[in-house]
Amino acid sequence: MSIIPLKLIQNLNSNGVVVYPTSTLPGLGCLPNKLALDNLYRLKNRPAGQPVSLGVADLKQATKLVNVPAIAVDILQNFPRGSLTLILDAVTKLDDRLGGDRVAVRVLAHERAIELVKAVGPITATSANHSGVEPVFSTKLAAEILGLGNEGYVDGECPGGAPSTILSIDKSEIKPDDYTVTIIREGVIPRTDVETWTMNYR
Repeated sequence: MSIIPLKLIQNLNSNGVVVYPTSTLPGLGCLPNKLALDNLYRLKNRPAGQPVSLGVADLKQATKLVNVPAIAVDILQNFPRGSLTLILDAVTKLDDRLGGDRVAVRVLAHERAIELVKAVGPITATSANHSGVEPVFSTKLAAEILGLGNEGYVDGECPGGAPSTILSIDKSEIKPDDYTVTIIREGVIPRTDVETWTMNYR
């Protein structure tokens, strides 16, 4: 039985926006379609040229949107759940606000966040705050600040801390069947840990 209220699922399926808890800060979620993204970007006052990532229950759920090579599965298995965001090739070009041909995907770690994406599919995983404004730790307070009602948040307190480390997984230009790992943003996983894993891979 889902722990997510039906009204929240209906809100998302109607192109609405909801705040949900993650293992760091409250996330702001909408479905990955034009109307929902219009609503999210308007709500956050976020520039259209700044793409947002997608939160998923697992990489299998992400396969309808992005290509998932074996190295992506392997690297996630070797670091704590939710600590990495991977930029992967899109199956087909998506909205530019999701990255277009290259989409950032984060496997969520918070129980309620996982339940939410299991119920509705992948949703955006941007921070639940107006652009340029310091985020808060309570999903209820974040929803109030953003002007969302009771149908606009999944209740929960977030611990804060460093964001996920963002990695770009790219096909190698030298070996067609191989991939390279590039650190885009250092977060909760130190750069040196990623570099060590990459050197030892295979």
